[in-house]
Amino acid sequence: MGRKKKPLPLLEGVTIETVAAEGKCLFHWDDLVVFVPFCVPGDVCDVQIRRKKHSFAEGEVVRFIQYSNVRATPFCQHFGVCGGCKWQNLPYEEQLKFKQQQVFDQLTRIGKIELPEFRPILGSVKTQEYRNKLDYGCANKRWLTSEQLKDETLVKDTPAIGFHITGAFDKILPIEKCWLMDDLHNQIRNEIRDYAIRNGISFFDLRQQVGLLRDVIIRNSASGELMVIIQFHYDATGGETEAKALLQHIADSFPQITSLMYLDNQKCNDTIGDQEILVFKGTDHIFELMEDLKFKVGPKSFYQTNTEQAYHLYSVARAFAFSENSEHSDYSENSEPPLVYDLYTGTGTIANFVARKARKVIGIEYVPEAIEDAKINAEINGIHNTQFFAGDMKDILTDDFIAEHGRPDVIITDPPRAGMHPDVVKTILRAAPERIVYVSCNPATQARDLHDLDVDYRVVAVQPVDMFPHTPHVENVVLLERR
Repeated sequence: MGRKKKPLPLLEGVTIETVAAEGKCLFHWDDLVVFVPFCVPGDVCDVQIRRKKHSFAEGEVVRFIQYSNVRATPFCQHFGVCGGCKWQNLPYEEQLKFKQQQVFDQLTRIGKIELPEFRPILGSVKTQEYRNKLDYGCANKRWLTSEQLKDETLVKDTPAIGFHITGAFDKILPIEKCWLMDDLHNQIRNEIRDYAIRNGISFFDLRQQVGLLRDVIIRNSASGELMVIIQFHYDATGGETEAKALLQHIADSFPQITSLMYLDNQKCNDTIGDQEILVFKGTDHIFELMEDLKFKVGPKSFYQTNTEQAYHLYSVARAFAFSENSEHSDYSENSEPPLVYDLYTGTGTIANFVARKARKVIGIEYVPEAIEDAKINAEINGIHNTQFFAGDMKDILTDDFIAEHGRPDVIITDPPRAGMHPDVVKTILRAAPERIVYVSCNPATQARDLHDLDVDYRVVAVQPVDMFPHTPHVENVVLLERR
């Protein structure tokens, strides 16, 4: 018989010290760092240790004794359970300070390179209703808090549409109102739920892989257009009739919807990149606006989820690309415009945004549908000096490709959170552009790549940009110049 595990302690009257990664805070206990969610620096509280390792522990606040002076009142009813906006209890000015520090810490600790003085972070224009896209999961059994489980009057096995619970892939927290998009999206999501329940439509069971209603994606745009994508899972006996009745009800109830689409996903996961998406009503796209440009956004297209702040992010990238913040001379009207490579171009937003200052822009992106949208976006906006290629970055961006299309004067790169593949970094070094503009949603992997680029490039400007208020996530734009 194995030894009984020693009960984990309740720590009374601890003071939360500072903000940590992933939206958590920390304090020190004995020789350990303890990470705790849903509190702020200066809070005095009792913390139950839930997990203990050799160098760290994780805890949960079970009682607040004294609230910190640095604290805001959360505005969302789901705060504390939903893991989406973990910093609602932190004033926005304080959030920006910690994000600025996060970028500095990661670039210095991981990058280990010489860095200039960082520019002050650009705060988001909006701190509520700033997103243009949300993805909701559907489940046949809602997630219940420990208090709800104790409530004998509550019906436990009720279906839900909402967000996945962190660490529980098959659990969905029912969302009544989310503040990340405008309230119309709340009305649409809740009506999909209510109609399905009224009409006995089954909700998806992720473990058993059964149930009709699986996922809902809602997108809007600065042009006032609205896209709704409903993901179904038909079974052996059908489901298409019920699905189309639901779609018709939503089309009738919300004539504001520009693009109402659906799909039958038989995979084990909810990703739609490899799925056929059908139009039920309207178009297969919406348009996003930036400056005087229009961008076609399809159901599989990537577009920055904070529309207004994306303009400021790309404005920084454009200014860096054309040396407006460089120690070297700018590309002026008297000099030949540069050849620009835009890596991880998506729907060509950055490529088309900077094209008017470039001799030519070559965009590369993994998703073929996004590249088709990028080409259309160039055509819609009368831009004739862009060229787009689809494929894996490390396979497309080769020495032969550069020899064929020309050595870039400027490379703009905006990779996913994992950063750039080592082969891509090596190809960039061999291409030897005069400057590199690195846009990143993950300063940690950006710092790793900057370290590898440091052999031939030095960082001359760093501009953090907040795209996601009330979360620990931050974008960062770095300008590098060839030594």
